[in-house]
Amino acid sequence: MPKPTLTVPLAERVRPGDLSEFIGQEQLVGKNQFIKKLIDTHQIVSMIFWGPPGSGKTTLARILAKASQLNFVEISAVTQGLPDIKKVIEQAKDMQVLGQRTLLFVDEIHRFNKAQQDALLPHVESGLLTLIGATTENPSFEVIGPLLSRCRVVVLEPLSDEAIKHILERGAKALRLTLNKSSVDMITHFAGGDGRMALNILEATSLLGSKINTEHVKQAAQTAYMRYDKGGEAHYNTISAFIKSLRGSQVDAALFYLGRMLEAGEDPLFIARRMVIFASEDIGEAWHGALTLSLNVFQAIERIGLPEGAYALTQGVIALAKAPKSRAVADALGNLKNAAHEHFDAPVPLQLRNAPTKLMKNLGYGKDYKWEANYQHEKGFLPEGLENIQIYIPDK
Repeated sequence: MPKPTLTVPLAERVRPGDLSEFIGQEQLVGKNQFIKKLIDTHQIVSMIFWGPPGSGKTTLARILAKASQLNFVEISAVTQGLPDIKKVIEQAKDMQVLGQRTLLFVDEIHRFNKAQQDALLPHVESGLLTLIGATTENPSFEVIGPLLSRCRVVVLEPLSDEAIKHILERGAKALRLTLNKSSVDMITHFAGGDGRMALNILEATSLLGSKINTEHVKQAAQTAYMRYDKGGEAHYNTISAFIKSLRGSQVDAALFYLGRMLEAGEDPLFIARRMVIFASEDIGEAWHGALTLSLNVFQAIERIGLPEGAYALTQGVIALAKAPKSRAVADALGNLKNAAHEHFDAPVPLQLRNAPTKLMKNLGYGKDYKWEANYQHEKGFLPEGLENIQIYIPDK
């Protein structure tokens, strides 16, 4: 049996070799823009490339290395660790003796732990290494502060539809494919700003024939690629948009983000928990039934799960979005915390203290207090000096 032929993926075959071939990110590579200036002046600095998959982070790093003629080393934080970092450092020291600086590119740098990132820090600081890290996650959370402070954060955006179409043209030419406009539009939609995804779909589609139509694209793509990492920034951005839509009484927007989370596989109990919090934090006094409704939604999800539980989630979202809003409960919580911290040692008034012994009664504990509904003691209920404190401020 003949051995299978190893084929270089299309995305690698058509990867740009210099800036003139690079597509997209005009805000970085256009005339007088940051990356373009670095290349023109051969002054490469340490950077963190932050952007979604397929936006050109690795390609730009390789273009910078080629243009600067630095000793280029590329590693992946997914498969490599501290021993590999130490090897790179030793190699960089050898190259420094020869008068050659080293540019280290770390793909998925957010996957390095603190110790691994700490190992890079002194060598970036000394200039032994010029570091370019690539990450899809917010570097403020994933890259240690000392390392981040020594790097310029460069933000890459999802590629525009126009850029994706240019990339598809290049890929189709390499594969000798004929694409109609509908097929290009469909792949562009599925790619969602990810150039690599667009080329992967195109390559899979090419196995179905040389003249590509939308049915071929559907078969190859199966479903649209949804960029949603339940532990990553998209997760937090989406739930943030969901809560803000509820707060703004925007029913359709809240349902849109609910749908996005459910289709991406978000834990429905996570969504329901946030709805319970929202019911008190943002509705509270305006409609006391909101908390009961949200707890019922949570219990429904807990008992029946998905997909049927989505009905309860949808009902709850519509109700919470349409409900009147009040910050009185949330404000009261903030005020009570402040009051507790500022007056933590204010003594409980004698008339409110428990008096289980005769001595305590003689000392005035519980004096003149009566166990009656709505009883108002003449000396009040707050510590001396705090009689006028206001924690709960009702809505006007």
